[in-house]
Parts: sequence; structure tokens; C-alpha cells
Amino acid sequence: MGNTITVIGLGAGDLDQIPLGVYKRIKASSHVFLRTKEHPVVKELELEGLTFESFDKLYEQKSEFEDVYQEIANKLWEEAKKKDIVYAVPGHPLVAEQTVQLLIHGQDEHDTKVEFQGGQSFLDAMFQAVQIDPIDGFQLLDGTNLTMEQMNLQQHVIIGQVYDSFVASHVKLTLMERYPDDHPVHVVTAAGSNNESIVSVQLYELDRHVELHNLTALYVEPIKDEGKLTREFNQLRHVIRTLRGPNGCPWDKKQTHESLRKYLLEEAYEVIEAIDEQDDDHLTDELGDVLLQVMLHAQIGEDEGYFSIEDVIQALTEKMIRRHPHVFGDDSLDTAEEVKKTWDEIKKTEKGGKNAASVLDGTDRYPALIRAEKLQKKAAKVGFDWDEVEPILAKIKEELNEFQQAVQKQDESEMENEFGDCLFALVNLCRYYGIDPELALNRTNHKFFNRFRYIEDSLQEKGVPFDQVTLEDMDVLWEQAKNMSKKKDSLGE
Repeated sequence: MGNTITVIGLGAGDLDQIPLGVYKRIKASSHVFLRTKEHPVVKELELEGLTFESFDKLYEQKSEFEDVYQEIANKLWEEAKKKDIVYAVPGHPLVAEQTVQLLIHGQDEHDTKVEFQGGQSFLDAMFQAVQIDPIDGFQLLDGTNLTMEQMNLQQHVIIGQVYDSFVASHVKLTLMERYPDDHPVHVVTAAGSNNESIVSVQLYELDRHVELHNLTALYVEPIKDEGKLTREFNQLRHVIRTLRGPNGCPWDKKQTHESLRKYLLEEAYEVIEAIDEQDDDHLTDELGDVLLQVMLHAQIGEDEGYFSIEDVIQALTEKMIRRHPHVFGDDSLDTAEEVKKTWDEIKKTEKGGKNAASVLDGTDRYPALIRAEKLQKKAAKVGFDWDEVEPILAKIKEELNEFQQAVQKQDESEMENEFGDCLFALVNLCRYYGIDPELALNRTNHKFFNRFRYIEDSLQEKGVPFDQVTLEDMDVLWEQAKNMSKKKDSLGE
């Protein structure tokens, strides 16, 4: 291998804190490259007559940090072709130093050996400054690339690279997705040096009135109050596990997959009701009830040793990636129809590529109206379908005529049979126009309920019982309710 790049860590504080070996190596080097001169040690070494070449100017020339780091690595590889070089970075070379990682991964390609010498990371100084023990669990995160999914709210969190108000604002907004707005955050500057300072603020004030630069890091305290963790998935899992545990709820402990079946169906219909009402608060609540059913089934699976919620999530995640090759792969699909076709093809492949005994299999457990639509959709996939609406309308008229004939015969069995045919034909019409028959009927049920309630409320206000009003009287109230409903719809209420 060719020449060597020796990466030296300048530590987290001033000159008194760097190891003697590192100090000697720097003093003995004729030329040292610096990622940045903005470090207390550099100022003190310059007073001793040492000279350096820094890459600070690149930060002004490039708009993205990734470009800056790549350019630094490129220049170091170029210099290393000529001779062995020394590259000095703040803290420890292997803690929060992207340029060093680029050098490591590129050393074979550039025929360059990368070695390391000393350097205390800022973590030791941070632990001492905020007086925490990392054995309790902590995370070190990059403020410039922080996402809400990364954080464990019950651990100590240290966030580096918070060097200006723009990064601080990004960090604040990201933290506020998970933490309470008034959660304490400690802004630590120049930890371990004579200029160390700690400013404690509430989270919402993070990017206000606090001086930030390249020696700034944040410490976010863990949340210990379980009442503030109710938005966290792990807390939900803990609650469900407790309910099913030895000291949990008698009702939850006795449930099985079979006993919970009816509740899942009920909760799904209540979600549909909330959607029809266009009530976000109601929808939030009902979606939570559906999630409860998923969590209970997953906990039962875990209790019995068959599967856990992680298995459920893994299966779903892998399925979504696998069935969306146009998003997570190289395929190109432009329309919803193409996506649906690809989905069905992948689904068939997942089942071994084998056709079921019948193309209509897999619909048995659905309610009748939903099953009718699914049967028709499955049949349509193999070409058993009308391309135009006219024959569908003709079929509806034909079935209605046959029902009327059965009525004239007073044959109840045939009436039931023909009425079912009428409904099935109407489902076909819904499918042609892209209308969900189940949702359509649910909306009509809801509309009927509201209008009939208006009749009840109106009669109750007048103190008139049902047995003292005629159908014509109720029809007048019905029309009033109908007109009020139309007026609300026109006003967008």
C-alpha cells in the first residue's frame, strides 16, 4: 500500500487535555491539515509557532456538508500521493467525523493507508458536564441529519453538530414531534475546556437567545413520567402487555383470537362511520380502537409463543416493499391500474404461482354485499364482465321483472331468490361506476337514521306520541329533515 494518512484527534477541550503523544506528533509534523481551525487547541498551538492548512474555506464554497466532506477527502488523497500526511480533527477521529469515514472506506481504492492517533472525544466531557452515567442508556445523534424515528425518549440523548440557529431550529422542530414543548434541553458549549458553558432551556426556546457554534452539543433528558409517553408505540405495547399480564384485566386476559373476531369487525365499521362523518377527532379515536385489536391479537400471539407485534410489522413492511417495485425498486409504473395489476401478479407469485381451486376462492367470510362485489371482481379478472353499462342496466330490469313475477305468484322462496339477484345486479352497477356498495348503503343508513331522529325530536318537542300522528304528518317532517340536510351539504357543513 502507498503513503499513510495519520488522523489525529485534537480532543474536546484545550491544549492541557490532549495526550502527550498527540502533542509530540503534531509538534514533529512539518505540515498538518485541519478540517477546521475553529478549535481551542489550534489557537494555542499557533501561539507556539506551528502552522496548519485548514479546509474552512470549503464550507463557504459548498452548499451541502456532504460535498464539503467529499472534497476534503479528495484533497487529502491527492496530497497522500506525494507523501505521508497528518490530518487533525476535533475530538476523537472516529466520533462524528464523516471525513474520516470517507477516508477509511476509500483507502483501498486510493492505495492509501489510514492510521489513527489519540484524541479524547467530546462525549467524556459531555458526560461530566451534564453529570450522567451512560450505562443507563444513551444515544449520540447528528443534529444535521436528525429524524423523529431515531430517538429513544427514555434514554439520555446527546445531539452533536448543532453549530448554528438553522440546525438548532431543525433539531427543535424534530424533537417537538416526540417530546413535550416544555421538555428541558441543555445547551453545552466547549465541554471540558476552560470556556465550558451550560445553558438550560425549554425545548420550544431552543433556537432563541442561545449562542451556538461548532463546539455546541445538546443534552436531552430522558422522560421518566409515563404519562408523557402516551404517544409512544412502546408505551402502548407496555399497556397491552400489562392488561394481559398476571395482574392485568380479567376481561383482556381471557380473550382469544376467536373471541375478538366480532370486535374487529365492529371497530372497522365505526371507522367507516367516522370517515363518512368527516370527523377527524372521531376518526382518530376509532382508528385507535382498530389498532387496539391488532395489538391484542399480537400480544395473544406472543403469550402463546407463536408470533409478536414485531413479526406483524416485519411481514407488513416486507410485503409493502415487495409489492411496490416501482417505488422501492427499478420498475416504472405510471397509473393506478398498472400498480393494481402488478400487485395482483406479485401476490400470485407469493402464493407459489399456483391457481386456487377456483378464481372465486377467498370470499367466504365477507358480509353478503361485500362478498358480491369481490366475487364479481374476481370473475372480471378472467374476462367475465361487461365493458358497457347498457347490459348491466338491462340485467337489473330483467331481475326486477322476475322479482315482480315471483311476487304475483306469492312464492316466498322464489321472491327471496329473485330479490337477491336484484341486489347482485345492482352491485354490478356500483362496480361499473367505481362505487363501493357497502359504503353507499352505510351512508344511506346513516342518512335515514339522522332524518328519522329529526322526526322523533320534532314530535318529542311538541309532546306528540307516534300513535297520534299520521304517515303524512311524519312525511312532512321527513321532507324538512331532507331539506335541512341538503342545505348543510351546500354550505359545506
